[in-house]
Amino acid sequence: MHFAKLLLIVYHMVNKEQRLDRIFGALADSTRRGMLAQLARGPLTIGQLGGPFAITKGAVTKHVKVLERAGLLKRQVDGRVHHCELGTVPLETVERWVGQVREFWETRLDDLADYLDEVQTKAAGKAKGNKKR
Repeated sequence: MHFAKLLLIVYHMVNKEQRLDRIFGALADSTRRGMLAQLARGPLTIGQLGGPFAITKGAVTKHVKVLERAGLLKRQVDGRVHHCELGTVPLETVERWVGQVREFWETRLDDLADYLDEVQTKAAGKAKGNKKR
């Protein structure tokens, strides 16, 4: 493999990890999750977005910037009014990641179920053998 191609692969892997870190970091805060829940019902202004929370306008702005950097919120400025809507691409990224983790654990749990069935079958066979004596 050419060195440049290898560097490109590594860059994309690191970039993907950093993107997931930003997304999960943004989702780690309950206020930001609440804001996203509101945006899931439709676009809002920043004022409307911060309304239900007992926080300052400055804090609302900081939360919006974190969500925006993670791609979870899209903002369009119309004069002094900032319109926000849900950004769905990062959620699709998280869904793919969760799917990979789910696949890993489902495989492991299937293997465990097979092993337990095998142990149970052997135990049942030994029990039948002991009864015949």
